[in-house]
Amino acid sequence: MKHGKKYNEAAKLVDRTVFYEPADAVALVKKATVAKFDETVEVHIRTGCDGRHAEQQVRGAVVLPNGTGKSVRVLVFAKGEKATEAEQAGADFVGAEDLIPKIQNEGWFEFDVVVATPDMMGVVGRLGKVLGPKGLMPNPKAGTVTMDVAKAIADIKAGKIEYRLDKANIIHCPIGKASFDEDKLRENYTALMDAIIKAKPAALKGQYLKSISLSTTMGPGVKVSTAKYS
Repeated sequence: MKHGKKYNEAAKLVDRTVFYEPADAVALVKKATVAKFDETVEVHIRTGCDGRHAEQQVRGAVVLPNGTGKSVRVLVFAKGEKATEAEQAGADFVGAEDLIPKIQNEGWFEFDVVVATPDMMGVVGRLGKVLGPKGLMPNPKAGTVTMDVAKAIADIKAGKIEYRLDKANIIHCPIGKASFDEDKLRENYTALMDAIIKAKPAALKGQYLKSISLSTTMGPGVKVSTAKYS
C-alpha cells in the first residue's frame, strides 16, 4: 500500500521492532498524527480467541474516564413512561414501531448507538438484518438492552464504548482524540484494557492477548507491550 509523504515521515518516528510501554506508545502516537483533522486514537487487540465458539466470545462495554471526544447520537426504542424518561435523559431520538420503515426503507442512520427496553426487542429484532452488520443491534452484555434507559444514555454520552471480537478475532476500540493530553489517553487505555482482561473467556486455552497496537485514524501503528497482561 502506497502512503503519502506525511505518513512516511511519521512512520520514521516508530521503531517497528520495539514493543513500547503504554505511556511511550501514547506519546508516540500523538507525535505521529498526520491529518489536518483531530484524529481518533484507536487500540487494536489481536486475541487468541475463536469467536466461532460462543464460550470464547468477548463482548462488553466500558465507560472511558475521559470520554471519547466524540458526541454520540443515541436512539432509544421505548414506549410510555420509558420513552419520556429517555427524552428527559437526553436521548437524541426516541420511538417504537414508527421507526422501522424509516430505518428499513428510507435508510435512516443518523444515530451512533441504539438502546432498547427489553419489551421492545421484538420490534427491534425486525431490524436485525440492517442493524446487525453495522454493529448497532442492542445487546444486554453491552448494557444497551435495559429498563434503566436514563443510566444507559448517561453512560453512553459520558464515553461508554462497546468492545467485541471481529471476524478475525481482533478488538478495535477508540480511546479518545489525538488532541487529548497523554494522561487522559493513558487513563482511557488502562480502563479499556482492565475491562478486556476481566472479560477473558474461561474456556480459552492458551494465550489471550497476542498483540496490541495503537494508532490514530491516519497514522502508523505502534506496537504495545503485552508483558503486563501475560
